[in-house]
Amino acid sequence: MATFGVDLDGRRLPAPDDMREIYEILTALESIAAELVARRGLSDAEMARIEEAVADMEAALERDDRTAWAAADERFHMLLVELSGNARLSALVNTYYEQSHRARMITLFLRPVPTQSNIDHAGVVDAIRRKDAEAARQIHRQHRVRSGQLLVDILKRCGLTQV
Repeated sequence: MATFGVDLDGRRLPAPDDMREIYEILTALESIAAELVARRGLSDAEMARIEEAVADMEAALERDDRTAWAAADERFHMLLVELSGNARLSALVNTYYEQSHRARMITLFLRPVPTQSNIDHAGVVDAIRRKDAEAARQIHRQHRVRSGQLLVDILKRCGLTQV
């Protein structure tokens, strides 16, 4: 049964333990998506879309615009899942992504500058380009594990625990 913490404007968000579970699910599902995308390969147009998301994240960090970075980051993750070609996987990821979104946005300015995320995303894109399914899966898995742990740690540090 889910427990919820409270954010600054009184609305509910998943507590740290819930976020840990959500990220475990997202880690598994998105890693499979990265593997599927690399295995099937992308058209030039599809590759351009995912590369553009990574470029937009880099540009946002150069401008110190975390809000733009978060939008490009979300686009990257959604594209990765969409381009997997697995509609059921997409539906599952969307369910859990929605649950994590508010917590991600609340902690956006409490986390370190997400340069490692950009490095990870570029690594996933490179593995996709090379059609190295195992590398794409592993790089994305490690990315999600780190991101999930960071988010949970921030929620705990800020006292956003169950009520």
